[in-house]
Amino acid sequence: MAKKASKKAEEAPLKLFYIFYNQERWDNWVKSLGEASFEIDPKSDEMPEGFRVLDSFSVDITLAALKIVKLYQNKRFSKDEAQDRLAQVEAIVMSAAPKGDLEELIELLQLPKLVLFAACRRYLSGEFDKDIKTLVKGGREVIEKDMGQALDIASNIGASVIDGAACCGKYVKDDLENPTLFDEWLIECERMFEAMGSLKNFDESTGEDE
Repeated sequence: MAKKASKKAEEAPLKLFYIFYNQERWDNWVKSLGEASFEIDPKSDEMPEGFRVLDSFSVDITLAALKIVKLYQNKRFSKDEAQDRLAQVEAIVMSAAPKGDLEELIELLQLPKLVLFAACRRYLSGEFDKDIKTLVKGGREVIEKDMGQALDIASNIGASVIDGAACCGKYVKDDLENPTLFDEWLIECERMFEAMGSLKNFDESTGEDE
């Protein structure tokens, strides 16, 4: 009897070792963004510090959401637990942008994350199509008419990426002068693809955090 109890304890997922995305983390990123300079240095080829911080801020959110999905894939979380965790992160990230100088920047950060969270939810539901080429074509056709439908299509693409499909670099046109929101969502799907690759060995040992 004691052996069975011991074995059951060993098999129990060690979820409490993970530090998940929280309000403090978001606030720290917002503070860093507010303190960064967006002035262009004519003597440097690097993008201004502020845009580098904004990019890192964005990547951090993408990774945080996908780590929750990864824990679900690794059977650390049930579907309901993953959905609850994801909803908590989404509530923080998609909250009203702070008024002032950062408002527009935060809103620009949030727009691509619409597809991140929608794709994660869709993947967890298990209902998505994998014909990415057709989906991209359909999304481009409807983005100007129906943003909701375009987001639904983009979330389908993102769910496929989480499931292992390669996307979406070849569908993002470098010569676009005025990219649509759908193009921004494709770029986020590409980031999700890169992030999933970087998370290949995530959760192999306990004690890792987000």
